[in-house]
Amino acid sequence: MASKADVMDRIVALCKRRGFIFQSSEIYGGIGGFWDYGPLGTELKRNVKDAWWNDMVRNPPAGPEGREFQMVGIDCAIIMNPKVWVASGHVGGFNDPMVDCKCCKGRFRADQLNETPCPKKPSKMAGQHSECQLTEPRAFNLMFESHAGAVRDDAAKVYLRPETAQGIFVNFRNVTDSTRVKLPLGICQQGKSFRNEINPRNYTFRSREFEQYEIEFFCHPSEAPMWYEFWRDVRHRWYVGLGLRSEKLRLREHDKEELAHYAASCADVEYDFPFGLSELEGIANRTDFDLKAHMEHSGKDLTWFDDQRKERFVPYVIEPSGGIDRSVLAFITEAYTVDENRASPEYMKFHPRLAPIKAAVFPLVAKDGLPEIAEPIVQALQKHYPCQYDAKQSIGKRYARMDEAGTPFCFTIDGQTKEDGTVTVRNRDDASQIRIDRSRCLEYLRDQLHI
Repeated sequence: MASKADVMDRIVALCKRRGFIFQSSEIYGGIGGFWDYGPLGTELKRNVKDAWWNDMVRNPPAGPEGREFQMVGIDCAIIMNPKVWVASGHVGGFNDPMVDCKCCKGRFRADQLNETPCPKKPSKMAGQHSECQLTEPRAFNLMFESHAGAVRDDAAKVYLRPETAQGIFVNFRNVTDSTRVKLPLGICQQGKSFRNEINPRNYTFRSREFEQYEIEFFCHPSEAPMWYEFWRDVRHRWYVGLGLRSEKLRLREHDKEELAHYAASCADVEYDFPFGLSELEGIANRTDFDLKAHMEHSGKDLTWFDDQRKERFVPYVIEPSGGIDRSVLAFITEAYTVDENRASPEYMKFHPRLAPIKAAVFPLVAKDGLPEIAEPIVQALQKHYPCQYDAKQSIGKRYARMDEAGTPFCFTIDGQTKEDGTVTVRNRDDASQIRIDRSRCLEYLRDQLHI
């Protein structure tokens, strides 16, 4: 039985071989903590993002006890006024304890030394090798600094955002003033964030450049516990509904000792990767901390007046905040399946909504008029779904290629097609085959995908 490390190595190898994920700048030796998505990975990641936007923003779930609420989207700048990060606490408090090794010149998080192999002797942890000379811990701010304008001085210093949430908070009044929305209200965003991680690791899980999907859900303080439980359960079910159905997924409520100083409650959606149990998403009741902080530092009124209650208050915020790249890696890990009895001993069993390629069309041979029959079929499918046409190599090798890409269905045009107009449909998951009339290919695919 393969070890967890071996499984992770195989997943990484498949992702590179089939064009899911590449090391960024690989021809120059790469750069730690940065990754590029290839053709299949780009489609997979877009499908994850689209599924979230459709399920949370455009068609949100029904509220608890029939409660109505609204969801709107926003797309904020990556670089913001640096005062935003002072108000949020990131400039003063977004730090990790760091130590340096005078021997190997490595830099490590002081609170993760027992998890970090020594560069000179990987069988030991950092600081445990006899030659290690660690400095005293010092604070290391995780934000990337830059400068806006022609002069590089402190007055021009800006930061790449370490999270997408603050853009939502500072635009709360803009959104409510420019649209006919009312509380309870969710303002949603997907986008890039940047953290100068000391030790990026575990493939794409902990990177320096990553994408998030976040909801900041504004509500009356008295209803915050109800909405917290609602979004906690909704977000856990979302992952289950997209295929993370194994015992590897869990929802874990934080102990009081774990809670951030501003949080009334928090839960993590966690997944057991080959490198260990790790967080995909956190759902937190952030109380009114964020809006009050920005009111204090900006001097702007971010309160809300409720016409029905005849009450003015600072809204509480429920925040489901997930990592898109982490989610993609979890879906890849869950989809990765080994079966030595198949043409491809490893294949990707993606949920149909997430599969990068929904169908493939194969003429059995590239002659005898079969490509001419296949062309209108693939053209009809491509108008609605990502679809590939392949007429090269044996049919077994073509099936194997599509299995590795996670394609749910393959349509094969053969000699019988010329006789009775039927094609073979092969199912990725169990390799079963049936025949249907070639005029029903699009209808069949729609019925099977349910999207």
